[in-house]
Amino acid sequence: MRRIALLVALTVLALAAAPLAQTSTWRPVVLSDTGMIASGHALASEAGIRILKNGGNAIDAAVAAWAVQGLTEPEMTGLGGDMFMLIYIAKTGEVKFINGTGVAPMAATVDFYKNKGGIPDQGILSVSVPGSVAGAELAAKTYGTRPLAELLAPAIELADRGFPVTEALAGAIRGSAAKLSPSAKEIWYRNNQPLGFGERVIQKDLANTLREIGSKGSAAFYQGPVAEKFAAYMKAEGGLIDARDLAAIKANEDAPVHINYKGVEVYECPPNSQGFVMLQALNILEGMNVRYMRHNSAPYLHAVTESLKLAFADRNKYVADPKFTPNIPMREMLSKEYAAVRRALIDPDKAIAGEAPFGNPRSPVTSSQQQIAYSSPQSVDHTQVITGEENGHTTYLAVIDKDRNMVSVTSSLLSIFGSGHVVKGAGFVLNNRMAYYGLEEDDINVLRPGKRVRQTINPALALKDGKPYMVFGTPGADTQPQAQLQFFLNVAEFGMNVQQALEQESIVSTSFKSSYYPHAAEGKLQVPSTLPKHVLDELAAMGHKLDIRNVRGVGSVKAIIINPKTGVLMGGVSPTRDSYVMAY
Repeated sequence: MRRIALLVALTVLALAAAPLAQTSTWRPVVLSDTGMIASGHALASEAGIRILKNGGNAIDAAVAAWAVQGLTEPEMTGLGGDMFMLIYIAKTGEVKFINGTGVAPMAATVDFYKNKGGIPDQGILSVSVPGSVAGAELAAKTYGTRPLAELLAPAIELADRGFPVTEALAGAIRGSAAKLSPSAKEIWYRNNQPLGFGERVIQKDLANTLREIGSKGSAAFYQGPVAEKFAAYMKAEGGLIDARDLAAIKANEDAPVHINYKGVEVYECPPNSQGFVMLQALNILEGMNVRYMRHNSAPYLHAVTESLKLAFADRNKYVADPKFTPNIPMREMLSKEYAAVRRALIDPDKAIAGEAPFGNPRSPVTSSQQQIAYSSPQSVDHTQVITGEENGHTTYLAVIDKDRNMVSVTSSLLSIFGSGHVVKGAGFVLNNRMAYYGLEEDDINVLRPGKRVRQTINPALALKDGKPYMVFGTPGADTQPQAQLQFFLNVAEFGMNVQQALEQESIVSTSFKSSYYPHAAEGKLQVPSTLPKHVLDELAAMGHKLDIRNVRGVGSVKAIIINPKTGVLMGGVSPTRDSYVMAY
């Protein structure tokens, strides 16, 4: 009888535990056997699902969703921005990378901007030549199955009939009043007031631009009628981009970079992306028993922070546009041997003071002999808590289809509403990507006409046992590899389900030169106020200068995981902004 009673009790506990594991998350895990998309807006996810249900593949759905994001998240992305795309082709088992990023205009020189007092972070002189339209077309034509006009149809429909403004978009419009050009306010203002939550925005000009691209491809954007409006607007506003700059833009394919982390092949974008940062940090952490340290303990967060500092130091020394810097030591930087050398610089009890030193990937012995300074214990004021802002002026989407093709896309204008300018008569927002270039000759990312800037956007995906496993990514400039790293470890090391992994506390280091001009290094560790007091005290005792923030979730990561045992798709999003998962 006692044995039967014990079995009954265990059964009751098991039944009770199952729903608890699900309902303990702020949002549910979305499950499906067929197809799934996670994006920055419900309408973008719906557009992708519509394409999948009509027989399109993951690449088709990604392009359709990206186009809708340009409408529903105009402060984050659009035709006037850039994109990177990673694609897993189920039929061949290959991972492809498409570079849809633009360049500095030919009139953009170091002397020009120095005479202006530096590179502005907004306005017409902050605009680089956008590459996203070329990237989307290359992906659709090479790996998609549907014509571009069909893929852009959901976005055209929404632009024509309008859609309601979300709370997040309303806040972005309201907060950008001083930045938005008259042509931008024609769209997002009514009666001299910014559109509010629930009001409808209609974009007829953008609908016509999308029709031109759907009919004539990217040629319409870079050389045709849209290009003429673009160049004319730039000239009228005193910008640098002209017809020659637009006509020269081409997207291209390149080999992705990847490492093996304890049996999982993790793929990232190659330069001109910072994608290797997450991979190098993973290599460093692989030689440390992070699981034993316990999740989000002070030793664990310290190890994560220090590994990222070292990787960012190498980013700022070695990574730029490979056409202008052809000998980037990427193979060496992603080797296990070099990771061991960099790992040896981490003191388990002390934070590296200020910026970490860059290494010498081609001569690891030299790197191992580096002298390094460590911080003294810092004080921490638990009452000083900043109301945090999401580190996401970009957007991301992930798609997996019924055949298990996977697509990971990050697209961006850079800052909220980019330059603040909208091309009059064409309806799309212009980026402010020029703000990422350097002006000093010893900066590998120094401005050159026709050069691609080092991009912070870096979508990721992973394979396990040679099979598709997960797609994930996030907005957030320099925070992107940091949030993606912590999400991945939450799954790979701590066994969390996708939504649990996205809702944990996460940290952000600023102890390296920022990507934004003038590239200052703030030297702090942003930590959520919800971490236990003793963890914050321990981090400060190690020498970390804490910046306590009222934030939640792992950046704004979105992810889809394929259950290795059942093949079920499991999707989740961080609890930020308008992110949404849909499946069928």
